[in-house]
Amino acid sequence: MGSLSVFTASAQFPSDEINLSEARVLPYTLPDPLVMKNGDTVSNAREWQKIQRPYIYHLFEENVYGLYPRSIPVHYRVREVDHHALSGRATRKQVRLFLKPGDTTVFIDVLLYLPNGHKGPSPVFVGLNFNGNATVINDPAVFLSNRLVSHDYKIRNTDSARGTKASRWPIEMIIANGIGVVTACYSDLEEDRPGGWKTGIRTTLEDVLQERPDQWSAIGAWAWGLSRMMDYLEQDRGVNQHEVAVVGLSRLGKTALWAGASDQRFSIVISNESGEGGAALARRWFGETVKKINTSFPYWFVGQYKKYNDAVNSLPVDQHELLALIAPRPLYVASASGDQWSDPKGEFLSAVYAAPVYALFGKRGLGTRVMPAVCHPIGNTIAYHIRTGTHDIVLYDWKQYVSFVKRQWNIY
Repeated sequence: MGSLSVFTASAQFPSDEINLSEARVLPYTLPDPLVMKNGDTVSNAREWQKIQRPYIYHLFEENVYGLYPRSIPVHYRVREVDHHALSGRATRKQVRLFLKPGDTTVFIDVLLYLPNGHKGPSPVFVGLNFNGNATVINDPAVFLSNRLVSHDYKIRNTDSARGTKASRWPIEMIIANGIGVVTACYSDLEEDRPGGWKTGIRTTLEDVLQERPDQWSAIGAWAWGLSRMMDYLEQDRGVNQHEVAVVGLSRLGKTALWAGASDQRFSIVISNESGEGGAALARRWFGETVKKINTSFPYWFVGQYKKYNDAVNSLPVDQHELLALIAPRPLYVASASGDQWSDPKGEFLSAVYAAPVYALFGKRGLGTRVMPAVCHPIGNTIAYHIRTGTHDIVLYDWKQYVSFVKRQWNIY
């Protein structure tokens, strides 16, 4: 595969050492997403879609995230509906999605808030949450799960957990802008721990999907679950299936990117501080590295990814190509100045180097290679911001995402 010259030379960085100094970043060379396996250069959108995109996608499957299993029929049961939620401003729905045909023991619980008074089906944000549906909003009507929740999987949600993560889900603000929110807890799909696959969908659905657990990853399982949520949203008459933005923070930002690359029904993809294995460039020696993330969270990725722990320059892809797989759909990448571990500049540059693929479709990227000032959003079909603060998703981030999707969807 060809290369995209970022610096004039290429060097392997010391994978056992962590670098948080921009002055110490070593030269690197990125693979060029437009150079095909035979050395030819992609010249139009059709060549990208028919030849190059499937090839690059397969490289990510093989080397990073593992297989993305086929779709299977999803059946569901609406557990509760309230058309007067949030003081009458929204309709709340709680739906159980059964993932295994003829079986009610493998499921995810989905929480929806849709704006009332919206003309026609509502656009929505969809994303997984970390700690249970009851934590995203202080609403006593949201069902408590009887499942153990992260991070140690020793406790279950109780009433005291309600709304404890509401700062990450400003649902009332989003509803006020005419957009709905759809979420489920990622632990419903696979617990976020080394042995999580044993009780998660990679095992419980092995016979149905005919894929071994080691052929995909925890990030793959979480992303695949987002696709099954999309299956349901296509059937919900209150949702505009053509206006669904997938969003995630941190490891769930990686998940949102992989879901968006794998399932083109997601019309907008949003990565919030997804870092290494997400939006940040792997070859850039700054913050978390491939070796570090594979050591700390080996189950997030497929086994083949470990091969590049000490040989990142041998990785046949880099993360700007993951972002390029989302083209021509709108993409938003966001960082935080206090989250250097996630390499904000590496996330920004990944968005920069995805732009040539968007250009094949006549779509504009960030419009600059100069990293913007803090709290100064930039971009067009690809957008980016870096805000003050630490590793989180906060009201500032959501305000930018709301503005972005309204612009992309022509919501006024």
